[in-house]
Amino acid sequence: MLTDNAINNLLASTNVLFLLVGAVMILAMHAGFAFLETGSVRKKNQVNALNKILLDYSFSTLAYFFIGYPIARGVSFLGVDTNSIFANSGIESVKFFLLLGFAACIPAIISGGIAERAKFWTNTIAGILFVSIIYPLIEGFTWGRFNEMIGSQTGLLASVFGAPFHDFAGSAVVHATGGWLALPAILLLGARKKRFESSAIRISNIPFLALGSWILIVGWFGFNVMSAGSIEAVSGLVAINSLMALVGGAITALFISKNDVGFVHNGALAGLVAVCAGSDIYHPVASLVVGGIAGAIFVILFQIETQKFKIDDVLGVWPLHGVCGAWGAIAAGIFGLETLGGRGGVSFFSQLIVTIGIILFCIASSFLVYGALKSLFGIRLTEHEEVIGSDLAIHNIESQPEEAL
Repeated sequence: MLTDNAINNLLASTNVLFLLVGAVMILAMHAGFAFLETGSVRKKNQVNALNKILLDYSFSTLAYFFIGYPIARGVSFLGVDTNSIFANSGIESVKFFLLLGFAACIPAIISGGIAERAKFWTNTIAGILFVSIIYPLIEGFTWGRFNEMIGSQTGLLASVFGAPFHDFAGSAVVHATGGWLALPAILLLGARKKRFESSAIRISNIPFLALGSWILIVGWFGFNVMSAGSIEAVSGLVAINSLMALVGGAITALFISKNDVGFVHNGALAGLVAVCAGSDIYHPVASLVVGGIAGAIFVILFQIETQKFKIDDVLGVWPLHGVCGAWGAIAAGIFGLETLGGRGGVSFFSQLIVTIGIILFCIASSFLVYGALKSLFGIRLTEHEEVIGSDLAIHNIESQPEEAL
């Protein structure tokens, strides 16, 4: 018969395994970011796309470990002996691993918007600043150590509007943050050379794009489901809602884009971005609607930003993550209500206010960071470097070196 101590140890180790599976699934999503970008850029920039995502994750790990995680969660591993870190089967260390995956999404999202013309080191510095300071502040005030006013049941928002801000898996906290941080960088960089000349720039590899989308789709079930934080809190509702949202996004994108393969695969991602916030409280039919609207938002806004406003957002990260993330957070305050079949405990005004606050904070922070870097060092490749491609200009090798011989 198991003792109470043995049962507690088993529960702790089970939660470690649960969080570790989620952390590894989110880690795998970064391969999805890499291949989505690799397939969406020209052949001369594929090496840069692959290298950038891995190194962004690596630098994000250091930034979040030493600065960001202590800010957001009040937990530091510095000055702590190994036995303390291993307490409860090392659950604190695997929590860090899981939450790092969310933080590292920020530079990965930005990377897709500024591809093919951004300098490596200035963009790396920006990513480090975002992961060490900007994102941890947003995380801290919504999910972490400073959430008393925004995310607490006894906080200001809950007392005024009846419910606190709710973002189960990061529609606003992660995706809107990444998308709205990306927009100023895209604007300050300007369009790629010849971007808006007729058929001047084409994507390089549809199979890579589709592979990246599929890797992200699969990993997203770790992103959403494991946001529960423990095996006791896990919910199959989150999984079915994630499924319905991705289907809604893909099918809506199919019809609006007239079966454009890039829009279809990104439409699925748009649905998943939007469902994150309310995936634990929606009825599955509501998730289908939320995801479907997100798919429409992505297709329509991507066409507007590129065709009307001539904004060169390579992977469409502003509509995909920025706008669909904001939509998802606000939608939680609508479709999460009990009157629409949801589980309740949300307020439309709490969702709206915090989402707008995140957007404004991200825009201001990004203009400050990228504006300063542009003034001090420059953030764009030279014209010659852009013409030959970032693979040769930065990495001194092409994606298929044998073909160059």
